[in-house]
Amino acid sequence: MKESIIQAFEESARIKVKFARENADKIVDVVQLIAQAFREGRKVILFGNGGSAMDASHIAAEFMNRFLIERPPLPAIALNSDTALLTCISNDYDFSQVFSKQLSALGHEGDVVIGISTSGNSQNVIKAFEVAKKNGMKTVALTGGTGGKMAGLADYAFIIPTKVTPRIQEAHITLGHTICQLVDEELFGAR
Repeated sequence: MKESIIQAFEESARIKVKFARENADKIVDVVQLIAQAFREGRKVILFGNGGSAMDASHIAAEFMNRFLIERPPLPAIALNSDTALLTCISNDYDFSQVFSKQLSALGHEGDVVIGISTSGNSQNVIKAFEVAKKNGMKTVALTGGTGGKMAGLADYAFIIPTKVTPRIQEAHITLGHTICQLVDEELFGAR
């Protein structure tokens, strides 16, 4: 059992380091994109399903409250957090529209949209990306494996190089934390 524990941690670390080395320049680009959006009074809108929904809520909370430094709240929202709205849209229309309908109402040109899906093929995330593109929002995909359909729709696609869902999710939250830290440093300086 101890060997399995060590193996899981080593695999997670190996995947994250490989990803970081291959995507560092793109991460810088997205950090600058988000920082500029905040400077211009825009917001970050995140969403996903299951564990990815929790990651979306987690990252939104880091922006809205604080991450590592004391600073003003930054406008971010996770579209998967309102149970009444999710079930209303799912019941009256279809689950594939739970994010796209919200994004149509809340998103504006210049906002940054972050969709999270381990497969990259979640229909509700894909439909939201289509709405975002149509309305001049910048899209960032956090996915894994081959990237799925999301990768082809995104302005910036971060594809974790594995098909193992737990390893993809571990890399996604590390990426989210890294982006939060670097946005804070970009806007408020290192403290």
